[in-house]
Amino acid sequence: MNTQHLDHNLLTYAEEWGLLFERWGLPRTAGRIWGWLHVCDPSDQTAGQLVDALQVSKGSVSTNTRLLENLGLVERVGVPGARQSHYRVRADAFEGIMRQRIVAVAQARALAERGLGVLESAGAERKHRLTAKRDFYAFLEREMEELLRHWQGRREEGTLVD
Repeated sequence: MNTQHLDHNLLTYAEEWGLLFERWGLPRTAGRIWGWLHVCDPSDQTAGQLVDALQVSKGSVSTNTRLLENLGLVERVGVPGARQSHYRVRADAFEGIMRQRIVAVAQARALAERGLGVLESAGAERKHRLTAKRDFYAFLEREMEELLRHWQGRREEGTLVD
C-alpha cells in the first residue's frame, strides 16, 4: 500500500471517530484527535503535528486536547529534547471511561432512590417507575463493576483477546 493511500485511510479512520464523538454529543475534532492518536506514527504528537495532520486550527487542537485530557482519554507528556508538549492516548483510558460510566450509573441509581424517598407515602403504582429505574441502575452498576474487574484480571493475565 502506498503512503498516500495509507495516510488517506488513517485520516478517514480519524474522521469516523469524529463522527462518532459528534453523535455522542462531543466535539467532532475531539473525536478526530482521539482516532488519530490511535493510528499515528509516532504514537505521541505535538499540537503542531495534530494541526498539520488533521487540518484544524491551533485553537481547536488546544481546546479539544484539553477536553480529552479532562475526560481522562489523553495525556500530555514531555519528550526529552523537545520544547513542546506531546499528546498520547492514556494507557488506562478505557478503564477510565468505564469508571466514569459506573459513577454516572451510581448517581442515577442514587437519584432514583431519592425520588422514592420523596414518594414515600405514595402508592405502589406511583412508585413503580422509580423502583424499576432504581433496580435497573443498581443491576447495571453491579454488572459494570464486575465487568471492569474481569477486564483488569484478563489484562493482568495477558489474555485480552480470545
